[in-house]
Amino acid sequence: MTSTDQPPVDEGGRAAGAVAPPVLESATRSVAKATLVPLDVPVSDPGRALAKRGFVRQLRLRPGEVAAAGRLGRVSEDVLEVLSAYETEPGETAPPGAALAEVDVAELRAFGEALTTVRTSAAGARAARVTAAALAGLAANTARSPLGMLNLERLEMAPAGIERGELIATVPLAPLEETAVVEKEWSVQSKEFTSIVTDSLENVSETGVTDNTELSQSVTSQQQHSNQFNVTGTVSGGIPVISGSASSGFTSQSSESQSANDSRKHATELTRKASSRSKQEHKVTISVKSVSGREETVTRRLRNPSTTDPIRIDYFSLMRKWRVRLYRYGLRLTYDIVIPEPGAAMRRAHRELEQLRNRLGPFTFNVPHSDITEEVRPGETQPHYLVLADAYGAQNVPLPPRFHAPTTFRAHDGGLPNDRAVTSRTLDLPDGQEVVDVTIAGRMTRYKDKMGRFTIEGTTLPFEAFSSDEKAFDPGEVLKRDGDGGNFLEGVTGSPVVVFFWDEVSVQSIQLTVRLQPTAEAYAQWRSDVWNALYNAAQTRYFVEQQDIAARITALEDRLAGVDTLTLRREESDEVMKAVIRFIAGVSYAYMDDTTIGAFADASEDTRYGIGFTANTLELTETQLAAVTAHENTVRFVNQAIEWESVVTFLYSYFWDTPDSWDFVRSVQHPDPTRQAFLRAGSARVVLTVRKGWETRWLRFAESGFTDYDHDPGEPYLTIAQEIAAYDDRHYPGIPPANSGADTHRPADAVITRSTSTAGPSRHPVTLKVESVTGFRVGARVAIGAYAGPGTQETQTVTAVVGTDRIMVQRLDHAHDGSTVPFPVVLPGEKGTVIAEWYEYTPNSGTDIAVGSPLDGIA
Repeated sequence: MTSTDQPPVDEGGRAAGAVAPPVLESATRSVAKATLVPLDVPVSDPGRALAKRGFVRQLRLRPGEVAAAGRLGRVSEDVLEVLSAYETEPGETAPPGAALAEVDVAELRAFGEALTTVRTSAAGARAARVTAAALAGLAANTARSPLGMLNLERLEMAPAGIERGELIATVPLAPLEETAVVEKEWSVQSKEFTSIVTDSLENVSETGVTDNTELSQSVTSQQQHSNQFNVTGTVSGGIPVISGSASSGFTSQSSESQSANDSRKHATELTRKASSRSKQEHKVTISVKSVSGREETVTRRLRNPSTTDPIRIDYFSLMRKWRVRLYRYGLRLTYDIVIPEPGAAMRRAHRELEQLRNRLGPFTFNVPHSDITEEVRPGETQPHYLVLADAYGAQNVPLPPRFHAPTTFRAHDGGLPNDRAVTSRTLDLPDGQEVVDVTIAGRMTRYKDKMGRFTIEGTTLPFEAFSSDEKAFDPGEVLKRDGDGGNFLEGVTGSPVVVFFWDEVSVQSIQLTVRLQPTAEAYAQWRSDVWNALYNAAQTRYFVEQQDIAARITALEDRLAGVDTLTLRREESDEVMKAVIRFIAGVSYAYMDDTTIGAFADASEDTRYGIGFTANTLELTETQLAAVTAHENTVRFVNQAIEWESVVTFLYSYFWDTPDSWDFVRSVQHPDPTRQAFLRAGSARVVLTVRKGWETRWLRFAESGFTDYDHDPGEPYLTIAQEIAAYDDRHYPGIPPANSGADTHRPADAVITRSTSTAGPSRHPVTLKVESVTGFRVGARVAIGAYAGPGTQETQTVTAVVGTDRIMVQRLDHAHDGSTVPFPVVLPGEKGTVIAEWYEYTPNSGTDIAVGSPLDGIA
């Protein structure tokens, strides 16, 4: 149940004439909320120095490129002169971006297009893509004003009593009828619980679990539920509930503030849905069983004592009533940008994990036997099989088969018969060797005067007589096979037998010399032995590497998963902060300049581990000390100017990243769902909330690149920043609470009085006569006057409280006349201003029983 149209109520927040509900103020639950209002104001040009500097630095201009782009005639000489200062060699630091504040965005865009043409023809497509990406970033960051307003709000929910809910069962009883009623009540066991984690700086967690039928927990759960199904993006940041309002031109918010209306609608819709979800998680049933003629144990026995009248017993559910108030308590200037790849640096660990997992797999060995050779290939200094052995870490690789030395065999040992004879000789050849050829050498004589003859079976030696006393064979004469003329015994292995024929030979000195070579089988066996040695070595190395990879994967997974929630959020906040600075100031922005790095190096014991400045003295030169001081001032400024604890980040889907990364990015997994969404984000919209009091200084930095300079008070962005800061000091006294019957100038929980004084503008302290000084204190900021347009309301500081009916303020900027209608003097309370109030209902475990309830009063 929700009601935003409340009847007139008195100052206590109750309907006229009604009894005040028992609101338990001490049991109030609250949920932080904010409404973001982008401002539709003209883009400041000149200005946007950091965005322009980021564009120029992203181009990474090299010497000569500005002149080359200028020859195309699209950019003025003045702009080219400014841009030429940003042509740097690798490692050089680009100048600050103050000069770029005066350059029109259109001129920079024209230069970027000209540079794209130059780089496409000279440096290739990659350099052109870099330029195109820079142009896209410039267009995104200068297309509209980055300014906006963040209305800080809070939903407060207080128990406001128990009320009778809907009718859940009716038991009719006739006269004297008796029945047994069994009441069963249960809650769904699979209900959702919300874990509340509070971490201190020492990383000690206290975890509480609350049933999300509590309205405050249901609201948070409902918001998370909405974010999970939001196709635009996931919201994260210091404020749990963010709602948006339409863009509008900047004007001071009035009682009809569009953002207030949008916030009320969003808040009521949120609590209504949360209350509905809570109701669906609680069920009550009543079973009724009539009994006649026998007794049965039951939970409750009902009997109608009347002899003439029937009765009806009604069962009702009980609902807890919640008073919901929407407060506004502050206003912040916002600076709105979109950054690419917010989790880019964190993806490195996941990339390493992916690469390690890809290296896991079955063992493969792709070296063919034919690749094992003795040849020395081009670019190698040793035989190729030894190169393979070194590559796979194989030890004691067998040597290839060697050529055996020629072996000599005598044809015959001992004497020969004087007539014909046949002798044989077994040639015992070494294992793994085969015959290449056989040569014969020596001489023989004939027996007496007879005709001597000699031959070797299977050769071409003729078996013919020699008439001279002696026959000699020339050394090296190769024996040929009889028949095909090939080398005798060629390719033969083992122990071949050579048969000799002698006839009428008396003296001989014949020997055979066998030239050998390794056999093909020996080479094949050697290749196989080498291949096995390589295979075993490669397999051993592979298994060792696989174990090492598995251990690294486990360690990396533990490191990624074993991080507490608070540290994860801090890391994400740091990455957003780094990306914001990098994108505003340029991708090559130096977080620490070379001079400061040198000073740290000189003072450090170990720069790799950040151990420096541990000595009793700094021992820095004057130049180094100035650089370190300037660096620390920048650090202090960036951290103080923005409320980084309240920065709101809208994460956009993976497909806003480069297409090549889609498959990897959308598959990144992390046990923490928020971190997983952060890692998968392709882009992120970051709404920077400028800290109160730092509005103009931040815009000086963001728009002109300086933390302090003499600015033109008429610059539109600075004027808006000053107006927002001034309006926040009023704490929204011009916005009425939801209770339309209350004084429209009274914020809730504030100290309010009225003054009848008449006072004009004064640079000196002014004393105002008031109805009461109770609650006012020296140093407090009070809102004087009712807001009715510019010049009617102001905020001043109380300098003194005089007596019981006077306060003194530091000065007055406007005239105030309370002689006819007293004007209000308001000391805003800490809670801010109520801009909406309504009631919600959540289920309760109790039931209510009534007899004969009027039908017109039953829901």
